[in-house]
Amino acid sequence: MKLKTNGDARASLLIPEVRRFGRFLLSEMKPKGEMLTPFNIFAALVLSVAAVLLTIRFTQGLESTTNLSQDFPWGIWIGFDVITGVAFAGGAYVVTFMVYILRLEKYHPIVRMTVLNGFLAYVFYAGALLFDLGRPWKVVNPIIGNSFGVSSVMFLVAWHFMLYMIAEFIEFSPAIAEWLGWKRIRKVLGGLTLGAVIFGITLSTLHQSGLGALFLMAKNKIHPLWYSEFIPILFFVSSIFAGLSMVIFEGSISQRVFRNQVDPKHHASHDDIVLGLAKVCAGTMYVYFFLKVLVFVHGQHWTHIYTPYGWWFLVEIVGFVLIPVRLFTQAVRFRTLSLIRLAAALTLIGIVLNRLNVSIIAYKWYALDRYIPSWMELEITLAVIVAEIVVLRWIVNRMPILREPPEWAQERPDVIRRTRFLVKEGATEHGR
Repeated sequence: MKLKTNGDARASLLIPEVRRFGRFLLSEMKPKGEMLTPFNIFAALVLSVAAVLLTIRFTQGLESTTNLSQDFPWGIWIGFDVITGVAFAGGAYVVTFMVYILRLEKYHPIVRMTVLNGFLAYVFYAGALLFDLGRPWKVVNPIIGNSFGVSSVMFLVAWHFMLYMIAEFIEFSPAIAEWLGWKRIRKVLGGLTLGAVIFGITLSTLHQSGLGALFLMAKNKIHPLWYSEFIPILFFVSSIFAGLSMVIFEGSISQRVFRNQVDPKHHASHDDIVLGLAKVCAGTMYVYFFLKVLVFVHGQHWTHIYTPYGWWFLVEIVGFVLIPVRLFTQAVRFRTLSLIRLAAALTLIGIVLNRLNVSIIAYKWYALDRYIPSWMELEITLAVIVAEIVVLRWIVNRMPILREPPEWAQERPDVIRRTRFLVKEGATEHGR
């Protein structure tokens, strides 16, 4: 009888808590701000059209919406959504390495936003793989162990994607716990952050280069100016400045769009953060350019320069590597933020060109019939980007991403330092 009474008491406490939690979630689902804004109207139109096109694609097959073929099985959904998108998400592993491993606390204000961007990029761009698969329900095969080869690069990339998304979710999860007011869970998740960061950095260095390794098997299909046995290293190095350029680009927009969310002291430190990121971009771009020159000279590709593809190669290298790295260098020297933003924008365009050159433009460059994405492929790609922005905005407006966490979740370094000092002083007296 006593056990039943205790059970009833627990139930009587649990039911109101569940109701309160449900009301809280419902209130958070309501839009915050104006509904009929230009972006909301544009997003609604793009997502509505994409919903219709995806219905056609999944009911009538790839041929109904794409220009893919047996000769060109990988199109814009792979070349841009996955290969380019993952490079843009590289800022997450670079920034977390700088903050949690190198202990560069100056960059701590942008960690959560960067990790959130990276996590959403992987979720949406990896999710876009389902659009490209002829039989999307078999995407689980690498996970459940059905008809896959453990020596396959594709198997390696698939598992890295899945594990890295889990690692990034753990890195971001303390913000969710703070939003929901889960104090005990927040403490546990905070303790997992460093391990998730180390695990995530390891996975990133592997699958960023792993995406490049996918093209090692297409030596005879990719133009010599873009094919190299060092392409995995080039993909990895370029993901560093690509990811940081995206952080600079998105950060500049976030400072305006989410101005009311940014803590004043963090807003004041924004300029120093951007300058620091620009220095890293410049350094890694110099390394990347040196590697590209080394590959070019070692491969003896001089004869290809005097061809249309050679001129296009120079546009990529000179216009979107040499010029941006020079702009980064000058901007850091004279502390010119507008020049840094311009350099970041040019760098992002260069990464798009490089990834599309490798996966689409210079792929089967000798073929008479070329792959050109259909308007439906481009519209669905745009919808993926818009959907990611909508989800990002929803999260930032509700969770402590740019603003300070709740007081109960904040670390108190002054107390920690005082405690360490007292312990050290007590130990010294005991030694005496």
